[in-house]
Amino acid sequence: MREATKILVFHLVWFLCIHVPPMFCANVTYDHRALLIDGKRRVFISGSIHYPRSTPQMWPDLIQKSKDGGLDVIETYVFWNFHEPVRGQYYFEGRGDLVNFVKLVAAAGLYVHLRIGPYACAEWNYGGFPLWLHFIPGIKFRTDNEPFKAEMQRFTAKIVDMMKQENLYASQGGPIILSQIENEYGNIDKPYGAAGKSYIKWAASMATSLNTGVPWVMCQQPDAPDPMINTCNGFYCDQFTPNANAKPKMWTENWSGWFLSFGGAVPYRPVEDIAFAVARFYQRGGTFQNYYMYHGGTNFGRTSGGPFISTSYDYDAPIDEYGIIRQPKWGHLRDLHKAIKLCEEALIATDPTITSLGSNLEAAVYKSGTVCAAFLANIGTSDSTTNFNGNSYQLPAWSVSILPDCKNVVLNTAKINSASTTSSFITQSLKLKEDGGGALEDSSSEWSWISEPIGISKNDSFSKFGLVEQINTTADKSDYLWYSLSIDFEDDVSAQTVLHIESLGHALHAFINGKLAGSGKGNSGNAKVNVDIPITLVAGKNTIDLLSLTVGLQNYGSFFDTWGAGITGPVTLKGLKNGTTIDLSSQQWTYQIGLQGEDLGLSSGSVGQWNSQSNLPKNQPLTWYKTNFVAPSGNDPVAIDFTGMGKGEAWVNGQSIGRFWPTYVSPNSGCATSCNYRGSYSSSKCLKNCGKPSQTLYHVPRSWLQTDSNTLVLFEESGGDPTQISFATKQIGSLCSHVSESHPPPIDMWNSDSESGRRSGPVLSLECPNPKQIISSIKFASFGTPSGSCGSFNHGSCSSNKALSIVKKACIGSSSCKINVSIDTFGDPCRRVTKSLAVEASCT
Repeated sequence: MREATKILVFHLVWFLCIHVPPMFCANVTYDHRALLIDGKRRVFISGSIHYPRSTPQMWPDLIQKSKDGGLDVIETYVFWNFHEPVRGQYYFEGRGDLVNFVKLVAAAGLYVHLRIGPYACAEWNYGGFPLWLHFIPGIKFRTDNEPFKAEMQRFTAKIVDMMKQENLYASQGGPIILSQIENEYGNIDKPYGAAGKSYIKWAASMATSLNTGVPWVMCQQPDAPDPMINTCNGFYCDQFTPNANAKPKMWTENWSGWFLSFGGAVPYRPVEDIAFAVARFYQRGGTFQNYYMYHGGTNFGRTSGGPFISTSYDYDAPIDEYGIIRQPKWGHLRDLHKAIKLCEEALIATDPTITSLGSNLEAAVYKSGTVCAAFLANIGTSDSTTNFNGNSYQLPAWSVSILPDCKNVVLNTAKINSASTTSSFITQSLKLKEDGGGALEDSSSEWSWISEPIGISKNDSFSKFGLVEQINTTADKSDYLWYSLSIDFEDDVSAQTVLHIESLGHALHAFINGKLAGSGKGNSGNAKVNVDIPITLVAGKNTIDLLSLTVGLQNYGSFFDTWGAGITGPVTLKGLKNGTTIDLSSQQWTYQIGLQGEDLGLSSGSVGQWNSQSNLPKNQPLTWYKTNFVAPSGNDPVAIDFTGMGKGEAWVNGQSIGRFWPTYVSPNSGCATSCNYRGSYSSSKCLKNCGKPSQTLYHVPRSWLQTDSNTLVLFEESGGDPTQISFATKQIGSLCSHVSESHPPPIDMWNSDSESGRRSGPVLSLECPNPKQIISSIKFASFGTPSGSCGSFNHGSCSSNKALSIVKKACIGSSSCKINVSIDTFGDPCRRVTKSLAVEASCT
């Protein structure tokens, strides 16, 4: 059936369900094996896409790529503070248009798992809770507390009602087949005691009372009361067991990578390990698995949590931050999904029979009547050969072979048939726009600026004895809080004076008499700041201005809403004359919430007295910069490279692209040139980018750019040079594949003709990422014992001298090509050795 016809049929069924209930409405239930749609068990593969972390213009493409990758379900959190920033004032437009997002998923023919929470975690600011919630009298979050429960129920009911009004639940003919209440509470509930237990019971009862007509889940909640389905989150969930025999085994978060923190190296997760984990889950009885994330996206504005979560939320997901398919991760998982779906009839028919085949070797068989599917697993770190049903099978270390007919291997998780790609950012200088309208290459004369006042400059400042906690003071209306104090010295002051500051975090800048004296910052492991800054004081009046700043609020942990920030002291002057120390903590300080430039709306670029003289201040703290620029041509995704800047926030045409911090460098140690997928994965196992800035490139959605004139506004905290900023477009470079003689045939050959597919050998396939492209050159081709990875292949000790010419003939000038990986094609350059074919191509 053609895609357009499929969508038409979907909409017709949806229409009939709404207007002729209940004939066409889906009845979603569950039993011990699976979710059931209209009484039929289903095997589901799901992926997370958080709608506010991309733009509405990106959503259709992201959803289609998810469907093409073999997903059945899109999973998303609902972000309370994004939708209700002020109590009773709602925002469901633009990136917050949840209804539109759900409808687009439905139009693609996919289901939705709506994780209402309304606590999200998700490395999102304050875990998704709005800050105004914190100030409700008598409130305590996530426990048996009446004020909290009232607010939680009100927002949850609002979201449910919104979905019902649009007929979006499956019971109404819509795509939503699951909802979630709370989130990972079981990880942190012990300190809440009995009140936590009663809270969970209340949450379950409240959710089911909303009558959505679909099941509810609670993830990481072993004591989830009926009818809640308790589910698993983690890197591996094959050993998970639901808390009742009547509930299916579900995995709501399979972490496809890990999040990036400012000051940290970039984590990634090899696809061989993810595929192993997924196959193990279905091998041992699972029927619903979700990738967290399938597309991570971007923490625009001040939405990132942590603290110290980076603006990029790429997560090493199958679809990258910019919406580009990440290969071979996307392709190998797509093949895995096809293999699992070939087993669906057997998987839903019965429970697995699991037997040991030897040390670290395990077989699971699903057999019912004439259908039979098997999974053979090697959970050790050494390759092995095993016998099963009278046949011999090679099982690479840390892999699962899938046999849809209990005889023939359709896929092994460690053997990748999918092509891989390299991508790179192509840098171009910032094309600035002259007032007259013409384009001008990089020039400081086309930047204008405004200096942010140091210290107190606003009329709403206030004074108080002692030091205040920041979040309770600012209510997170700004990252910034000024602490200002004047102190007099009658005599000369010692040149050895040291300003000692202790802060709950997350960073600070200290100014003495209007000059930056020093700074300090925490990190993702410890947000607190403890600094000793050498300063120079003068006889007479001295002004101490301390700028404290947050970098996303805490989003996880017991009572995380009570964790503070800001300079709570002590603050002391040490090494004064005669070696004395003065404690300034209890003195009268003057406070200012936020920046003058924030109140003026400088981020829009359309207000303020911008200075455009030629002497552009560079490497000066607390400076607003503005320029007009021409958008990069073409359709490739766009980023700004902030190399040369310090720390701050950036806006394009009034839209915040997030916090930038290219000067926060990751540790020198912990990274390796490659990561062995064999053995258990952890978030620190596979790291790259050590000794380099955590993030220099920041996503600018194409839909935020105008063809001709655009405005870029920066606020720089610590000092930088805006003329060093450049644009970059992300482009696909090489297209590669590396397939051995021991690989199974491509999975599509099994689908199209199972008998011929089983007799065929391995095939190397290449396909240009853009359907309008053709393969224009072959950069490398070797059949024998090649090594390396895409972009850095090497010939091994043996190599067929025919390989390059054969590959060129088969591929150049075509958008795709297939080559049999066998000695029949290339000859035998080295006998009694398992050979492979490695190819690197380029498309234009």
